Parts: sequence; structure tokens; C-alpha cells
Amino acid sequence: MCAGVVGPQPIEESQMSPTFHLFLPQMRMSHETIVERALVAESAGFEGMAFMDHLAPPLAYEHEMWEAMSIASWVLARTTVLQVGHLVLCDAFRHPAMLARQAVSLDHASGGRFEVGIGWGSVPAELSTFGVGSTEPRERVGRLAESLEIMRGLWTGEAFDYHGEHFTLRGALQRPVPTRRIPVTVGGVGERTLALVRAHADWWNVPIHALDRIGELRDRAGGARVSMQSMIALVSSEREREEATALVRRRYGGARFLENIVVGTAPELTEHFIRLRAEGVERFYTWFTDFARVETLHRFAEVIEDVAAAGEK
Repeated sequence: MCAGVVGPQPIEESQMSPTFHLFLPQMRMSHETIVERALVAESAGFEGMAFMDHLAPPLAYEHEMWEAMSIASWVLARTTVLQVGHLVLCDAFRHPAMLARQAVSLDHASGGRFEVGIGWGSVPAELSTFGVGSTEPRERVGRLAESLEIMRGLWTGEAFDYHGEHFTLRGALQRPVPTRRIPVTVGGVGERTLALVRAHADWWNVPIHALDRIGELRDRAGGARVSMQSMIALVSSEREREEATALVRRRYGGARFLENIVVGTAPELTEHFIRLRAEGVERFYTWFTDFARVETLHRFAEVIEDVAAAGEK
């Protein structure tokens, strides 16, 4: 690990093939069910797995849900090659010194398989409901900027002082250092968010509504590589397509991302991801409308293989 480097690292040519991470909200499932999906994803060719981070499930407050860092730890302990992280952790929920320590602990325990995906909160109402942090955008993005600076500083293993609007550290020192540069993912297209991406992120997660702006914004994201989240339904017949479409509208009818859900066969989804790769997307966070049933993950292995094969041509 190069302890003093704070900016994104150069991309190796071998890193350029597109990869898939399973996004699985950890609600309405037992720990055993989540681990089962993680193991199947690992065998199906997924590179990683990501969870959400909320104090209550968005739009589903009555359902059961597991805490984000705990479930990531549980899955890391039961898998062997999956990269595990979040899309994304809410900065307001944790002091950056605590998150820095948690990240290094999981990094060492897993042999370098933990990643930090972090943002300034996608559901301001829950901050108010639970009395956590500020609901003001300026305050939240400012706090995130300081958190990223502090974590990168602590990961060097050298003592340092920090004086910010939100945090003050004096002679702060944490060891051990990470086994590698812990990858950081930051998402969004706002000016201040892009500044954070340039300064701290290894991955820039582009909201699906802004995919047509990748070319326009790419230089403002610095050296960060591009990822995106895609909600999909994998079908094998026209009848399944009709059923999946009806289910999507019934289950997510009030959601603003409804128009961006992709329903398709394995060949259709392969073409979908190949097109996005041509736009510069290198990592896909796949969110399955059927909660990533085991059969679906097995079938999706064909898509992963075909997208990889297309990239080698």
C-alpha cells in the first residue's frame, strides 16, 4: 500500500473489463438467505456485492432490515473472493474516525475485499426522524468532504491534526494501515459532489438519469472510474416479460426510477450492458426486481460471460 497517496490511482489495462456487483437491499431476508445469494453470486461470476445503508427501509418502514456494516461483515466472513461494500453508506450515521477503523478492520479480516461506498444521504427525512445530523444539503456535502479527508489521513498510519467546520482532530493516529488502498465510491453529478469524486474517489457512480451526461462530465470526475446501478428483470419468454412488467409496475409503481427498469432476456440484457460499456461504464451494480432469486443469479451468469467475451473482442 502507498500510504501517502490521496488521489485515484492509474488504471491498469487489465482492469478495463466491465464487472458486475450484486446490489441487494438487506431487508425482508434472513442472514442465511443473504449469504446464500452471496455464495451463488460468487459462483456465477459477480465480482462484488453491495448493500444499502438506512435507519429504516425507504418506502417500506414496516419491514425488517439489517444494519449495513454488520451485514457486510457477515457476508465477508462467509465468502472468499467477493468484494463487499455499500451503495452507499450515509456519512451522517458514523464519525469518520470510527468508519475509518471499521473499514481497515474489515479490510484485514477479509484479505482486502472491503470497499467504501459513501454519500451524504439520499433520504433527508430519515435524518430528521431519527435526529441524526442536518437535513440541509450544504451541511451534508460539507461534512462528507471532511469525512473523506479524515479517513484518507487516518489510513496513512501517520499522526495528523485536522480542523474543519464539522470535525476537529488533534494528533489523530490509527494503525494498522490498510492492506491496500481501500477503494472509495462516491456518486452524483452536482458540482460539489464531482469535486469530491476528483479528490477522493476511485469510482464515480453515475445516477441512471444522468447517463447521457457522462461524456460531458467525465473530465470533471478526474481519474475515477465509472459505475452505475441498474434495476433489471431477467426473463426467458414473452409471457415472463408480461408478468415481470406487471410485477414491476405493481411493486415499484410509485418510484421515480420506474421508467429506468430494464426487462429483458439474457441476450437483450447482454446488449444493454455492452451499450453502456461503450459509454464508459466499467462496473454495473445490478438490482434484480425479484430480490435476486437463486435461479435468477444462476441464469444471469450467461450475461456476465457474454459481456466479458464481447469486451475481449
